[in-house]
Amino acid sequence: MPKLPTTLKIKKLRSPIHGNGVIAIAPIRKGEAIVEYKGRLMTHAAADEVYHGDVTSGHTFLFTLNDEWIIDANVRGTVARWINTSCEPNAIAFIHSEKKKNPDPKKDRVIIEALRAIKPGEEITYDYGFEFDVPYTAKLLKTWACHCGSKKCRGTMLGGKKYKAFVKANPDWNK
Repeated sequence: MPKLPTTLKIKKLRSPIHGNGVIAIAPIRKGEAIVEYKGRLMTHAAADEVYHGDVTSGHTFLFTLNDEWIIDANVRGTVARWINTSCEPNAIAFIHSEKKKNPDPKKDRVIIEALRAIKPGEEITYDYGFEFDVPYTAKLLKTWACHCGSKKCRGTMLGGKKYKAFVKANPDWNK
């Protein structure tokens, strides 16, 4: 697992992408660990109960850790919860597991790492690429709209196979 910085090189500020965001306040090297995404651990069932399995809000601080656990950054979350999504990100969220024969999934950790060198003043972003277990519609994709401003912006925070299948069947969904 990459070594986390003892002093963060990031700060929460208002973002031109969406609401709050996180910017670099010092140079960050390619491959460097930026911050850990932390919060209350809860099961998927508990998250559905607390948040009613609502995929229609267009907003969440939940991060799927593995098949058993979700991180709820609404409770005890770090500044990482304010990192916005981008279709052309400068960081990536990696899930790190224990390196032992029978790892404990409760001990998995999410570390945000730099995909490239990041200069002070740059907003930190990663691609959320959300995937939901519901039928994708143009309304759902627009509810989870992406505002990253990239020339490569796909227009939504949703990703994965279901997104690709939807776009293939509905090439004009975002016009």
